[in-house]
Amino acid sequence: MSQPKMSRRAFAARAAAAAGLFPSFGAFAQAELPKGPITLIVPFAAGGATDVVSRLVSKKVSERIGRPITVENVAGGGGALGASRVARGAKDGSLLLMGTVATHAINPLATPPAPYDPVRDFTPVSLLATVPNVLLVTPSLKVKNVQELVAMLKAQPGKLSYGSSGIGTPPHLSGELFKAMAGVNVVHVPYKGGAPAINDLIAGHIPMMFDVLTGAAGHVRAGTVRALAVTTATRSPSFPDLPTMAESGLAGYETYTWNAVFGPAGLPRSVVDQLSQEFQRAVNEPDVREKLKDLSANPAGTPPEALAAQVKAELDKWGPVIKSIGGLNTQ
Repeated sequence: MSQPKMSRRAFAARAAAAAGLFPSFGAFAQAELPKGPITLIVPFAAGGATDVVSRLVSKKVSERIGRPITVENVAGGGGALGASRVARGAKDGSLLLMGTVATHAINPLATPPAPYDPVRDFTPVSLLATVPNVLLVTPSLKVKNVQELVAMLKAQPGKLSYGSSGIGTPPHLSGELFKAMAGVNVVHVPYKGGAPAINDLIAGHIPMMFDVLTGAAGHVRAGTVRALAVTTATRSPSFPDLPTMAESGLAGYETYTWNAVFGPAGLPRSVVDQLSQEFQRAVNEPDVREKLKDLSANPAGTPPEALAAQVKAELDKWGPVIKSIGGLNTQ
C-alpha cells in the first residue's frame, strides 16, 4: 500500500476514532447476505480504472459467495449521482458502491456539496486498492527532476501552467497541494478527462500535468512524456526507479486515488463483516493482485474500520487545501 507507516497503537486509535463517526458500526442482530443478486454501483463511465477494478474484484467475490454481482455504471456529478443512489438504497447488502476519494472527500467539500454526507450516509466495507498520481512534463521541457522544475517555476511565477483531468479531480488537487508545498505560482488548466490533457502535454501545448498513473503509464513507458515523481509516500512497484515527491524535496507530500466498497448507512454488522472478508480475500488472490499491478494499482484489502479512518484522513487533508484556493466550484 501507499499509505505512510504508523505504529499499531496510532493506527488503532485513528481507526477506532473514525469508526465512531460511522453510525453503521455497532451491535446488530445476526443477518445474512441477501439471497438474490447484488448490484455494485460504479459512479463513473465504463472502461475507466474504477470500472475495471470493480469488475475484476466483484467477479471473484461472486464466484466465492455463489450469487451474481452486477456492476452498474451510474455516471454523473463527478461520482455524486451513483453515490447518492447507494446512500438511499436498501440496507441489506444488495446495493453497494465502489467509492473513491472523489465521492467521499472531494465532492462533499465542493460547491455545491454532494447531496449526501460521506460519513453519516454510508457504511465502510473495505479499501481495495490505491493508485498513485504522477507528475509529468512534456519532453521538451528542460527539467529532469522536481527540484529543477520548482526552480523553473519560481523563476517564472504565473507564466507556466499545469493540466489536469478536470476541476475537483484528484490530479487537480494534487497540483494545488504541490503549489502550496513548493511555494510556486502555476496556472491550472482543467480538461474534460485525462486523455485530452495528456495529448496536449505530448504536443507541448502545456508544460506539465498531474495524472493518475493508471492512465499515464503507457505514455511514460513509450517516452512520449517524462515522469518526474509519483505522489505516494513510497515508490510504485510498477515504476521502482521513479522517485516520490517526498524524496524529491517535498517532505510530507502524499496524494493518491483509491477504490473502496461502501454500503448505505445501517447495514447489519454481520453483513458488513461478511462482505468485507470476501472483498479482502478477492483482492488478495494472486491473479487479481497481478492484474491490479498491471493497472499500476496497489492492492489493499482492509477491514471496515481502516476504511473509515481513510475517509476521515482524506476529509481532514483536502478541507484546508480546498479552502486555500477559495473553494471548489464544480459546476
